[in-house]
Amino acid sequence: MGRGFQSGMGGFGGINMNQLMKQAKKMQEEMEKTQEDLVSKVFESTAGGGAISVKANGKKQILEIKLEKDVVDPDDVEMLEDLIMTCINDVMSKVDSASNAEFGKYNIPGLGL
Repeated sequence: MGRGFQSGMGGFGGINMNQLMKQAKKMQEEMEKTQEDLVSKVFESTAGGGAISVKANGKKQILEIKLEKDVVDPDDVEMLEDLIMTCINDVMSKVDSASNAEFGKYNIPGLGL
């Protein structure tokens, strides 16, 4: 016998490799489905009392930015920039939270999911 292998154990401490491969394939399929579902979701955030809204998908792609006319003040561009930045950061945080919630259920050590 080779070092580290025990007779009758298949070399993997009694783990059935076929079963392990089936489980890995099933998990991969489930994770792909979860990713597809997440990408198809639309996340939205608002700022400035609803004067600004941003929509993004699960791939963190911005789908839409809407501004009410009242929020556009040429004399206070910094406020508008801050509101847009806040809104975008918030919607990205929502995508991250949803992703962590969905992929966290797989609990694979070492993958940081």
